[in-house]
Amino acid sequence: MRALKRTLRRWLYIGHRWVGIVTCLFFAMWFISGVVMMYVAFPGLSDKERLAALPDVRWETVALSPDDALKAAGAPRYPRDLRLSMLADEPVYRITGWDGKRQAISAADGRVITGISERQALAVAQHHPAARSPRLEDIIDRDQWSVTARYDPLRPLYLIALGDDAETKLYVSSRSGEIALDTNRTERVWNWLGSIPHWIYPTVLRKDGPLWRSVVLWISGICLIIGVTGIWIGILRVRFKRRYASGRITPYRGWMAWHHVTGLIAGIFVLTWTFSGWLSLNPGEYFAGRNTKSEALQRYAGHDAPTIATKLPIPPSAAVEARFVWLDGSPMMIAASRDGVQRPLDATSGQMVTLPQERLWSAATKLLPQARLAERIVLGEYDSYWYAHHDDRELPVLRAVFDDDARTWFHISPVTGDIVGRADGSRRTYRWLFNALHSFDFRLLLMYRPAWDIVVWLLSILGTIVSLSGVVVGWRYLRRRPAVLPGTTRTVAPACIAK
Repeated sequence: MRALKRTLRRWLYIGHRWVGIVTCLFFAMWFISGVVMMYVAFPGLSDKERLAALPDVRWETVALSPDDALKAAGAPRYPRDLRLSMLADEPVYRITGWDGKRQAISAADGRVITGISERQALAVAQHHPAARSPRLEDIIDRDQWSVTARYDPLRPLYLIALGDDAETKLYVSSRSGEIALDTNRTERVWNWLGSIPHWIYPTVLRKDGPLWRSVVLWISGICLIIGVTGIWIGILRVRFKRRYASGRITPYRGWMAWHHVTGLIAGIFVLTWTFSGWLSLNPGEYFAGRNTKSEALQRYAGHDAPTIATKLPIPPSAAVEARFVWLDGSPMMIAASRDGVQRPLDATSGQMVTLPQERLWSAATKLLPQARLAERIVLGEYDSYWYAHHDDRELPVLRAVFDDDARTWFHISPVTGDIVGRADGSRRTYRWLFNALHSFDFRLLLMYRPAWDIVVWLLSILGTIVSLSGVVVGWRYLRRRPAVLPGTTRTVAPACIAK
């Protein structure tokens, strides 16, 4: 047993050293890029940014009612999403079915729009707040910033430079004229030091979703194992009572001592951070999705036929988009202005309405008909499950708590009646295992934002020291290993094994 233990320990040290040389590079990359990501997110297009780039709807040019548009689209049932906005100078209904299929129907003449011209794309870009002198740069299928599958229904994309000082570029769908994305020079530059290395996100890999997921799972899984062995070795080699020479708690000096001591201090953080990063890909699909199922949304709407209004109501004030919805069997139009403010309107008269909370609670009971609505909570401030960090979240918000086996919560906007969030027991567990461990989204830290920055910076610095010291130690060891001459042998005696 003693010989077996010595052999196992020896291979533990050897495995940690050799695999650690590579994994420490990944650890260093993740810690440094993670700090960048604290302040620069991957380019995207928020709903508020999208609305800011739309012109006012010209109601006098709209000839089709929402029902006419659904008929022209051949919709067999009421769609997942129906909205009206402008495509350059033409009003257009945009329809998203429950299967994810998208259609654009001209609200002027009812034709199905299957493609737009370069001139129309430039006209769309002209309304962006950053537009100065838009010009077409290219027509692309995908690039580094539009690589994910969410843009597939919109490809190919017109890439348009807006001519502003920030070097903003706009991506406009050549199929429907929708704005898909915008990026600026600052985002593009910093993301090469942030999200791209952090997520292992080169286009050539990320364009194949399943392959990218497997690669990241394997890399982070191996790094997780190395983290565990590092903590194990660190504990085996530290002495607090029978100390080493000169009263030292570590047998190492120089970079190896830095690696050992900082690994003991920050080892648990490195381990939990790596574990939560690995967990972000939901290995084995263990955690439930966060989207509300289509059946529940249809019950909440209380209507399934492809009808909503035979005549288009005109809002009393300017709007850049009108969204048509059903709520508990009643039709409603939600008008959005350029500043992102949304106003519910009567689908017949176009007059502004206020949604009674009792009506929203009544509709909520239909979300899970097999369960009871156990609690009705009005959140007036953020808590541990509904909070704003990198993204804005509406307040106040209604929380409908059900007594089903999954202990499901739905968050509902009291203004528009939209389901803005869903979380069951599985998702709430995931919130602690991923968001809390990986992003330190703890309520107390977020309430006093500088505290969050300080904590994450300090831990990231410690993690970087652990990683870079491991890289230096590994590199020095590789450089000083003597060559093995033909016909000779060499006994490997790892430096980390004390005689």
